Amino acid sequence: MRKWLLTIVYLVVSVFLTRLIPFSSFFRNVDTMVHEFSHAVVTLLLSGQVLRIELHADHSGVTYSRLANSWSQLPVALAGYIGASVFSMLLFYLYYRGRLKTGLGLVSVIAILSLVLFVHSGFGFTWLLVFAALNSLAWRFASGVILRVYYLLLAFLTLEESAIGPFSLALYALQDSSRAGDATGLERATGMPALVWALLFVVVALICATRALSCFFKPQKQPAPVRSRFSSSSPFSKNR
Repeated sequence: MRKWLLTIVYLVVSVFLTRLIPFSSFFRNVDTMVHEFSHAVVTLLLSGQVLRIELHADHSGVTYSRLANSWSQLPVALAGYIGASVFSMLLFYLYYRGRLKTGLGLVSVIAILSLVLFVHSGFGFTWLLVFAALNSLAWRFASGVILRVYYLLLAFLTLEESAIGPFSLALYALQDSSRAGDATGLERATGMPALVWALLFVVVALICATRALSCFFKPQKQPAPVRSRFSSSSPFSKNR
């Protein structure tokens, strides 16, 4: 419990600090992108059909799909918030491992796949184009402190949004369970109250956020140098 309280304190401080950064609101849609992409991937894995994804300027999003059967609604509805929380933890793990460009590459792949397969108009289409371009520039040209600052901006904003979302969902479920998004869908599918599902998302978000922050506060590892087979004394590595 103490770790969770510390996690909440760190998240509150992080939210306050990142709000002071110009254009930080633009990057908050990364969490929405991952959330909706998670819905889409699980839908396809369960033989459903993804019709389209919409990303909105207020950081909300919707995935329109046809499910292969009624029981598919359960894993598909679970995938959004849980997928976003796990992804935020993955970003911090890659930071701890010193794999910043791997993390940027992964985010860029999700953006490009979303563009090609699911998002074809509106704000989301423009946002994905700009975001993919910025990420490509950072991956290609940024290094050192600039790369680290850009990566951590994405990681912390994604972490914040993936944690704030479930808390907001729980408040909606308390006030009106019909307005609790994925939790409402789960209530209809299972009969369990939306608030129970929202609290499940809160627990998963706190677990992932706690582990993400533990990766951040650990000393960052450096990728092991790779030696050329033609020389035993000349290491080479990619710039990060």
